[in-house]
Amino acid sequence: MNNLNTPTVIVGGGFVGLFTALHLSHRHYSRSVILIDPQEHFVFKPLLYEYLTGEMQEEQVLPRYQELLKGSNVTFVQDRATYIDLQQRRVELASGLHYDYQYLVLGVGSSQGYFGIQGAKENAFPFRTKNDAVRLEQHLRNCLQQASQTEDLQMRRSLLTVAVVGAGPSGVEMAATLADLLPIWYSKLGGDFSEIRIVLINNSQEILSGDINAHLQETAIKALNNRTIPVELLLGVKVIGVSSDALTYQGKEEKTETLLTQTAIWTVGTATNPLLENLSISAVNKNKHNLPLVTPTLQLPEFPEVFAAGDCAVVKDRPLPPVAQIAYQQGAGIADNIIALENGQEPHPVKATIRGTLMKLGLNNGVANLFDKIQINGKTGDLIRNSTYLELLPTPVHNFKATTDWLTDEIFSRHYQLPKTTVSSQQFQPKSKIAIWVGGVVVAIALIGISVALWQSNYPSRQRQPTPEQLQPQK
Repeated sequence: MNNLNTPTVIVGGGFVGLFTALHLSHRHYSRSVILIDPQEHFVFKPLLYEYLTGEMQEEQVLPRYQELLKGSNVTFVQDRATYIDLQQRRVELASGLHYDYQYLVLGVGSSQGYFGIQGAKENAFPFRTKNDAVRLEQHLRNCLQQASQTEDLQMRRSLLTVAVVGAGPSGVEMAATLADLLPIWYSKLGGDFSEIRIVLINNSQEILSGDINAHLQETAIKALNNRTIPVELLLGVKVIGVSSDALTYQGKEEKTETLLTQTAIWTVGTATNPLLENLSISAVNKNKHNLPLVTPTLQLPEFPEVFAAGDCAVVKDRPLPPVAQIAYQQGAGIADNIIALENGQEPHPVKATIRGTLMKLGLNNGVANLFDKIQINGKTGDLIRNSTYLELLPTPVHNFKATTDWLTDEIFSRHYQLPKTTVSSQQFQPKSKIAIWVGGVVVAIALIGISVALWQSNYPSRQRQPTPEQLQPQK
């Protein structure tokens, strides 16, 4: 099959899929490109915390695919892929339609895993999607509302206790954020926010263990302790059950203990996307989790017309962390290799590298670790984190609007002011608008260079639309 009307199909609109599509458009790729995802909105996952807190708006964190792809030669299909026939080069969709492909890109990511822990899937709150964020916000606000009105002390404690399971970057960022956010929400209801508990639970004895942010442990622990409500660390324990009003765990002596809580947030563990489990590839080309192993060029060994990357594939002999900056680089590399194959050339290994790490450590607080050489903490670290991410949003028009909207909010102090506490009163004193303006502008200017150096990539530009004949699906 080498018909010029046969499109390149991309399954999954995460960082890998979306940036592959946009880089193909930027390179004036001759074939039509079909991007398939069941959701209407792209999820910029690193900024999903800002969507939860209201620090950023939906259009900044969750832009519509149709808006991002407007004017490109990429057509977005909102549908769910149910089966991939690698021999016939065909993707079947839940709607009953199917697309034949010349090249296929798999960027379906992973789903939330729960390690088979009783009640976790049914009762814990994941945090991966727009719906997850909306559901969690509604639940937390309901808990605070009930707590402000009940006279039952045990019930109030349960309502005001939040357990965050997993002390990797996601768990640390979540715990730190809620430790500043929930006191604001509860104070507005007339509640005593000192009653709130945020408990960060981890199987390992350390936070950020084995992660690319492991060297930031000391910084993170200090930040967790200095939040409006200091975060409690419950380390070296194994969660064995989650119910609607409690979490049970075991420590070293395997004694079962119970934490009364109506909110368990699950930030650890992944599961293989079911679409990948049915791929007809040899067992030798899958890892123990049923993920496909790919070559350094990100191709399936048995099907070189198929590319896979992100956290739905593993590079042979060189596994990479499943983070956005790696997926972004892989998407650009896949686009280059597809064009190479189209031109009869050999594809090149995709050399994705970690170029720094960014973490949110509370409202108005963060850490930016640039090239493992420069570490910037506090408000400035938070500004660098947010500005860098916003500048890396999928298209120049979108990232410019999102960045300017956010900077306007920063300059005119339209976001939360943290309540004063005895924990660290100086940290939470409101800053003057002039100071915020000066700091925001200075940092924003500096970040133009930082963002470019950090990612070293060109933004995709606009491209022509394909003809309707090129995009016609088969029934």
